[in-house]
Amino acid sequence: MRKQVEAGDENKIRVIPEYGRQRLLTYAESFRDLADLFEEDETEDGVEGKDDPVDRQDYLWQRKLQENQGLLAEHLKEMAHILSEVAKETYLYRPMGERKFRQISKLLRESGILLKSFFELEREDGHMEISLTMKTISEKYTKLGEHVCIEDVADFVSVATNRRLRAARNTPQYLTPEWNTYYFVEEPDYYLLTGVAKAVKEMEEVSGDNYSFYEAETGRMVTILSDGMGSGEKACVDSERVIEKMERLLEAGFRKESAAQMINGALVAAGQEENMSTLDVCDIDLYTGKCEFMKAGAACSYIKRGRLVDRLSALNFPLGVFGQIEPEILHRVLQSGDYVIMLSDGILDALSQGIGEEMLPEIIGRIEYTNPNEIANQILTYCLKQSNGQIRDDMTVLVIGIWEREEDI
Repeated sequence: MRKQVEAGDENKIRVIPEYGRQRLLTYAESFRDLADLFEEDETEDGVEGKDDPVDRQDYLWQRKLQENQGLLAEHLKEMAHILSEVAKETYLYRPMGERKFRQISKLLRESGILLKSFFELEREDGHMEISLTMKTISEKYTKLGEHVCIEDVADFVSVATNRRLRAARNTPQYLTPEWNTYYFVEEPDYYLLTGVAKAVKEMEEVSGDNYSFYEAETGRMVTILSDGMGSGEKACVDSERVIEKMERLLEAGFRKESAAQMINGALVAAGQEENMSTLDVCDIDLYTGKCEFMKAGAACSYIKRGRLVDRLSALNFPLGVFGQIEPEILHRVLQSGDYVIMLSDGILDALSQGIGEEMLPEIIGRIEYTNPNEIANQILTYCLKQSNGQIRDDMTVLVIGIWEREEDI
């Protein structure tokens, strides 16, 4: 539900009504107050002059309690941040002119669609979103199986508005005979193709590496790669859980660093020394080409631009080692024709048996293939040759190619 803001700003609307906004802000302030209390307790427990613990066990227990209080305080602050951002979210809207509305209404009616309202919404990030309230003309379109696909509607509206559009995430795929509001967003300026090549460690049936490509929100593609400690079934389960939790937290609105901290806290709390996994995240904005990498114990990544190769590395620990982690954040801006290459540790281990990791950028720069799958396979094949065909650890290569869309409206 969207609600207009102050009368003096008649073209701006809030995503949620004023009453709900105030409640969210109140909840956010409560979370901040709780975080402050936990931090105060942690500070008081650590002040000088406090009696020393009776024995080592008491000391370790106090240290663990302080760490948990610090983690909880950080999590509460992140929740407060998310609630505040949702409460402040607004749109700038422009009602469609009557003439243009009639044109689009006529175009949709010819395809069996009735249009009730049409609004243009400018999001806070500057991108446009279009809202259409519509329905199929009669129930025959659903009863006879002649469904009206939302992607077809996106094509109609794109032509009418001279703007490339696509259905927004979570928008129903088909129109119904009842009035519903459907949302469309600007098609991003860039599109991606991905490629994967994998090899499983000798004597194992499954890989301890797991990965995920998914659209975190409209126009943002996130790639996650995790390497579980060791190999086999347990390593596979550990890395798979890390990826699932990361996806859920990002989907809920958590920032990448905070999500990594929460997952790390959960792994440390499990109390198993073997419960460690690397975390490698590549977040690409398809509207601007801006790319953010986050690494925790992960192998180097590379950006290939023709024969030039940019190496991205981080010197930190994987998840599950210490109570607090410091994931490395790296920023780059991608151009059309660039390739992002993400690797698991098994690739570097194979190279260490041959020419060494330092030669990998040169090898990547020489690759002439343009298909991401072919690039991934060539890197994996080359590494296998360096290790004489021996697979001492799970090996995974992810390749993401980015290209600019051609104007076709």
